[in-house]
Amino acid sequence: MAHPAIHAGFWPAITRRAPRPKPKPKPRAVPRRKAAAKAGVAGGLAWIIVGSVLLAGIVALNVAVLRLNIRLDHMNNEREQLRAENAALGAKLSGAASSPRIQALAKARGFVPADPTTIGYVDLTPGRAR
Repeated sequence: MAHPAIHAGFWPAITRRAPRPKPKPKPRAVPRRKAAAKAGVAGGLAWIIVGSVLLAGIVALNVAVLRLNIRLDHMNNEREQLRAENAALGAKLSGAASSPRIQALAKARGFVPADPTTIGYVDLTPGRAR
């Protein structure tokens, strides 16, 4: 049963509006997913190729630097070996040119030291004769 105040006119009458007709949806153009998907796949594939080429370039650069470092290491080893060889040859030359060794060789071959009082000098200046 309804409330008595509603029937007595206590409440204003509630009028219901007629429902609005729903607007018809406009027909949408169906997006071509295949074309968009192909473009997306092609773009992604292009980025993968670009990234791969860049990474390959970085790897090639690292390999070249590694080869240069190996050559540099070989050159440094060779330089140290040559320095050690030069030092050994310098020591040998110093020993060969030493005065006591030369004096011993001269004495063994029959040479005698010169007497300082008998040493004379030759003057080679033109026009001066002794």
